[in-house]
Amino acid sequence: MTRHLFHQPPDGWVGDVIPWQEDGVLSLFYLHEERIEPKPGTPWRVMRTKDLLAYSEAEVALSAGADDAVDFNAYTGSVVADENGTHHLFYTGQNPRILGEDGQPLQVVLHATSDDAMTTWQRHHGRPIVAPAGYESADWRDPFVLRDEEAGLWRMLVTARHDNGPQRRRGVIAQLVSQDLVTWEPVEPFWDPRRYVAHECPEVFEWNGWYYLVYSEFSDAFATRYRMARSLHGPWLAPEHDSLDGRAFYAAKSVEWNGRRLFFGWIASREGDRDEGPWQWAGTLAVLEARQRPDGTLAFGFTDELLGSFTRVLPLDRTELPGALDAHGRHRAVVLCDALPDTFHASLRVRIDEHGAECGVLLRTSPDGDMGYIIRLEPRRGRMVLDRWPRRRTGDAQWEISGDVPHVVELERPCDLSPGEHILDVVVEGDICVVNLDRAVSLSTRLYDFTGGGLGVFATEGVLRVEDVALRAVPEPQASRGISSDPPPSSTDSLASHREKESS
Repeated sequence: MTRHLFHQPPDGWVGDVIPWQEDGVLSLFYLHEERIEPKPGTPWRVMRTKDLLAYSEAEVALSAGADDAVDFNAYTGSVVADENGTHHLFYTGQNPRILGEDGQPLQVVLHATSDDAMTTWQRHHGRPIVAPAGYESADWRDPFVLRDEEAGLWRMLVTARHDNGPQRRRGVIAQLVSQDLVTWEPVEPFWDPRRYVAHECPEVFEWNGWYYLVYSEFSDAFATRYRMARSLHGPWLAPEHDSLDGRAFYAAKSVEWNGRRLFFGWIASREGDRDEGPWQWAGTLAVLEARQRPDGTLAFGFTDELLGSFTRVLPLDRTELPGALDAHGRHRAVVLCDALPDTFHASLRVRIDEHGAECGVLLRTSPDGDMGYIIRLEPRRGRMVLDRWPRRRTGDAQWEISGDVPHVVELERPCDLSPGEHILDVVVEGDICVVNLDRAVSLSTRLYDFTGGGLGVFATEGVLRVEDVALRAVPEPQASRGISSDPPPSSTDSLASHREKESS
């Protein structure tokens, strides 16, 4: 069993996760990504956990098909069990060598079954489900199957695209129905907003009288979102804050576990392991727990298991931290420690006044609090963002820094920052960082360029009261991911190193 807070196989990356719960055991099927050439086919692997902390070593659940097979890539799908206890696995088959009528790699829905508790799967390639008339043959994937007890049938939701209309607004969640999980009949679309390129990895579940439709928006946003309804047939309502996380947390799907609702997705890596690198497909496993508010909307936060793993209290220097960090008409920062461990949990309980413009946390910061990563709360804009200083340089002159970019553009989360008390939790493991506000708003990302430095707090044009602050680490035996805890270089040295990195 491996014990990482954010799990990643040693020989690859975690793609779309398909969670399944049975007898208290979570089976986390996922698409295994290997970034090698020539590109191998994509299999399903599975790892299991009973406590969200210890995971079994990943093993192949459904192998990739042969070079000429329609499922050379075995892509996303779902698992269900019928009344006889047989498990049914529906998945996407794709082979870049097999083209559809539109000249793009064909996607089909395939079926496999298991009669030995999901130890082995028998493929049924003789009955592939292809896109019916009116849909593009190259976008027909991510089947999600659920039982509709009221109607007495099975429903399959499929990520699809209409074959007409504006290119970026053809996305639709298609629907098929079946009595026996073998023969499927296309029916009217399940959801057809005509807004996005596609709605990937759809799922539907019911919770205390509310139905939730969850999907990953394939568009300029690349976010996992949800909709709400009182009926399986809609109408689907958009809550004010409808996303689970930001750009880096993608393709999340959920499972009910011991009365709780857990969402498993992946935190994307960046090309070249650098802050400015483009986001890549697949990454590291992450889990968010959803909590249902009285009005049915969902809040997303850390699991108690993850936060509870930080049992070692680390010292902080509070000598420079007054009860009220008064920053009227100015900016003030206080550094609480000079060096952070590779893995840590920083928790803060703060009180924001009605005049404050900005406040937040400094991560891997220099001793003067001026360089490093910034988790900034902006009450006037109602958002939490990730920033860093220095930013990317655009030239050699003093002003030629990306100062016109107010934060990392994809890493902005709308939130309620009304005057009063707020709780901020920050968990870092190596290059992974997840921030959570009030156990409701989550922001996941990667931190590559600054690998050392301290922890601080800051305020701008207002008063920030830090009611409580704590820094905790995992027990000493926890394996390190090898990130240095040295403080960052001086401002001059850091600017020079960034020039060298950008010119290389």
